[in-house]
Amino acid sequence: MKVLRMGALFVLLLMAEVMFISAGALPQLYDPQSAAATHVADRYIEDAVEETGSPNFVTAVLADYRGYDTLGETTVIFTAGLATVLLLRVSKGSVSKREGDSAAEEEQV
Repeated sequence: MKVLRMGALFVLLLMAEVMFISAGALPQLYDPQSAAATHVADRYIEDAVEETGSPNFVTAVLADYRGYDTLGETTVIFTAGLATVLLLRVSKGSVSKREGDSAAEEEQV
């Protein structure tokens, strides 16, 4: 059991290190010279209406340019919610079964 906990701690520390190294490679916040500010935003603003047919930039970006990404995020949120409901349901059912089992055992004694 102690080996399992040490392994889990090692994996946790390794993932934290990867996260901090990756975060250090990101551009600074509000950097006007970042790739997103100099290339992508201008293209969305200039070409969104012609390419998507949507007069709203937010709708054009979420529904057309990033449609698969938005679908993936929605799927992840739905799956997490479903898993939470199922876990709470199983947890609640197993507690009531345990209480019922202990009451049945007391009656037999």
